Amino acid sequence: MPHALDATDWRIIKELQADGRMTNIALAKRIGLSAPPCLRRVRALEQAGLIAGYTVLLDEVSLGFTVTAFAMVGLHNQAEADLHAFENLVLGWPLVREAYMLSGETDFMLQCVAPDLTSFQDFIVNDLTAAPNVASVKTYLTMRRAKREPGVPISAVQG
Repeated sequence: MPHALDATDWRIIKELQADGRMTNIALAKRIGLSAPPCLRRVRALEQAGLIAGYTVLLDEVSLGFTVTAFAMVGLHNQAEADLHAFENLVLGWPLVREAYMLSGETDFMLQCVAPDLTSFQDFIVNDLTAAPNVASVKTYLTMRRAKREPGVPISAVQG
C-alpha cells in the first residue's frame, strides 16, 4: 500500500531524484522549508523505505564497459524455491546490473554490462547457460541508449 505523501514530500522526492548530491540546505531552500524540518522529512522518507539509497550514474563507455546487453532467461522449473535459487545466483554475477522476473514466456530479463564482447560471451557460456535450472538464454546487444531516466515519473502521480 503506498504511503500518504503530502506536496512537500513529493517536492523533496522530485528534487532528490534529480540531484541526490544536493545538500540539505540547498534542498530546504528549493522546497521552501528551513533546514531542520527538511532533514526530518528526508529522514522519515528514508526510514519509511521510500528513499532506498543514494547512488551515482556512471558513463559505462567512458569507464571501459562498451557492451550493454540483455539476456532473456527461461528456466526448466518455476517453483518458488527454484526461482529464489536463480535469483541468488544472479546476485553473485557482477556483469548483471539489473534483473527482473517476468510473466510470460521468459522467466528473467538480465541487464548486463561488460568491458567487451568476449567478456560478455564468457559470462553467457561459463556462468549463465551453465547455471542449474537454466533452460534457454536469448541475448540482445544494445546499439545505443535512447533514454535513461532512473526513478519514478513524479509528474504522473502529482497531476
